[in-house]
Amino acid sequence: MFIGTILFMVVIVMIAPQSRQFVMNSVASAGNFIDVWAPFSYVLMLLLVAAAFGFMYVLRSWPETEEAENPMAKYRREEPVDD
Repeated sequence: MFIGTILFMVVIVMIAPQSRQFVMNSVASAGNFIDVWAPFSYVLMLLLVAAAFGFMYVLRSWPETEEAENPMAKYRREEPVDD
């Protein structure tokens, strides 16, 4: 699905040592942020996951819309039947 993005990251971004170090530092700082703000970050992640599942539930349980009947359908000519 995201093969192009993954290949771009692996080939272009991870080649240079500076960019590799930047990516690794970003991942490490995100992990440290989650550890430092443990109760709040876990609640925030739980809310984000719950919102995604709630959104999927609402989409699946939404009532189907019915097409309005064409008011001119009763005036349509019938095709002659050839026997």
